[in-house]
Amino acid sequence: MNKTDLARKIQNLDGLSNDEKSALLELIRGYKKFGLVWEEKPEDIEERLREDLPVLVERNDDKVHPIISDNPDAPNHLIIEGDNLAALTELSYTHAGKIDVIYIDPPYNTGNKDFIYNDSYVDSEDSYRHSKWLSFMDKRLRIAKRLLSDNGVIFISIDDNELANLRLLSDEIFGFFNYEATITYVRKTSGKQDSSNFAKSTEYILIYSKSSNWIASALPAEDKVTDRYNKVDVDGRRYRETDLRKTGNADRKIDRPLMFYPFYLDPQDHSLLVRQNSDPELLALGFIEIFPVKPDGTDGRWRWAMNTANENLGNLVAKEMPKYKGKYTVYEKDYIDKKEGERTVKEHTSWDRKAFNSDNAMMDFKELGFGNQDFPFPKSTDLIQHIIFLANFRNGIYLDFFAGSGTTMQALLRQNSEDGGRRQCILCTNNENGICENVTYERNKRVIEGYTKPNGEEVAGLADNNLRYYRTKFLPRERSVKNMRELVQTSTGLLCIKNDLYTEAPFGGRKMNPKYARYFENAEQRMLVIYEERAIPFIADIINTMPDGEKIKVYVFSHGSYAYDDEFAEVEDRVELCALPQAIYDAYQKVLPKRKPKFLVDELVEEIVENDEAEESNEGLFGLDYEKGGDE
Repeated sequence: MNKTDLARKIQNLDGLSNDEKSALLELIRGYKKFGLVWEEKPEDIEERLREDLPVLVERNDDKVHPIISDNPDAPNHLIIEGDNLAALTELSYTHAGKIDVIYIDPPYNTGNKDFIYNDSYVDSEDSYRHSKWLSFMDKRLRIAKRLLSDNGVIFISIDDNELANLRLLSDEIFGFFNYEATITYVRKTSGKQDSSNFAKSTEYILIYSKSSNWIASALPAEDKVTDRYNKVDVDGRRYRETDLRKTGNADRKIDRPLMFYPFYLDPQDHSLLVRQNSDPELLALGFIEIFPVKPDGTDGRWRWAMNTANENLGNLVAKEMPKYKGKYTVYEKDYIDKKEGERTVKEHTSWDRKAFNSDNAMMDFKELGFGNQDFPFPKSTDLIQHIIFLANFRNGIYLDFFAGSGTTMQALLRQNSEDGGRRQCILCTNNENGICENVTYERNKRVIEGYTKPNGEEVAGLADNNLRYYRTKFLPRERSVKNMRELVQTSTGLLCIKNDLYTEAPFGGRKMNPKYARYFENAEQRMLVIYEERAIPFIADIINTMPDGEKIKVYVFSHGSYAYDDEFAEVEDRVELCALPQAIYDAYQKVLPKRKPKFLVDELVEEIVENDEAEESNEGLFGLDYEKGGDE
């Protein structure tokens, strides 16, 4: 199909209205030559974001309020109440490229009232059931990719209703070359007794890295592994002996000829020498020649090159082979602590652990004082804590934008307390039926402040943590001066989150009028938000009298991208300027849905022509020619 010719023909058709032409052009623009295809279904929140901008306002009332630790180094954790597409948009300004780990447990789209789309449950009879779910996930995962750091990783829980679709969608968004694994784990030991011929007991976790830089944490080796290290040297170090002869694939001399060489064993002191070729002089002195010969008598090869063997002779020992009297081989002393730490192994992709199942998850939830009526299917805290451990970021930022009952934050707080990490957690969820304030917030409030189990046992709180609660507020997207000023006035929460700085302080020894500016500082950084540009000369004079220190990040209201550099010229070495709201517009523009003009025909034709020409000049990765379904 030549989309350029077809688009131009539609543009010149008589008898069709502009709306009808636009609809046809949209179909052409969305056509994919390769990849996952679905019927795009508009979402109410997406339509709202065409007209309004989301910002974050902190809640501080009788029901929900900040929890602040006495420890000045306590990490700041966030709960964001609102639609997660709006929350991800907000985070695109505060955390683009900063999130190290994302864990999400999205709706599984079972058709049994677990997935709400535009205020209605999507049931199993809905002919657009999978399209709605893919539309829903596609928008969110594309922003999630923008949020991930270069070394970041995402874990996605799912069951078999959408596993195949999620894998294809994630391959397209994150790149199939960044696929790490699919974990299969036992969620319900007894299995789901539904209409299927099988009792389904497993669910899945898809793992994608942002790049090849991510490395998962290894696990301490189990006893059955460490028990193999059954020898002890004179220094008390445990080791095992492993044959230096290569076994398995490519174990023949012809596979690696340079790794076929002889060792020579001195029968008196059992020392070893190595040579590239046979040495008649050593044989004449009584040395025993040892080549890597396979059990069938054919020539094999060693696992090490000769230089490596020569450099590590102290870790080698030659012994007579148990089943072949008179024949010798060489063994490596494989120390359990050879990496200056405990022996570790890679995690497997199949998990069958009681602590990870649904019964344990509900028991843990009920110990906090909640019940089935509060949240019917919480995830296991032990499961999420294990994922947090595997993610391998002790001081990273973790995001869960399908937070539900808030298991992810509890697991993270617990992991921090166990290994001394300083991870930060961001949870996003709506407040349907009061879940965000009554369950997500309340659950983690109890974990931080302490609680009493139903049996009367007191549990001490993990008090070295701060918890703040924000709610999404919408402002008009139209760039009038009035709207721009209101956006800057309301964006202080975004700026505090962006800089992880929440402590308001006097500015140069003076108390600021919050209508004009607000100042924040801690031991490491300083931030000033200027709402009224007429105050700039006065503020610049104050900065000039302040003692040296970290540069002050100055966010100043401006009608454009000019941050009043001239007015701050005398203190330019003390400030880092940023014009608002332009910086917010720039970040949001990358993720917000485009606003719809009244007449799209010419614009759509131009876009289709440009995309078609781009396709012809670029066949894509490995020659596969396909269009992306949105921003990457």
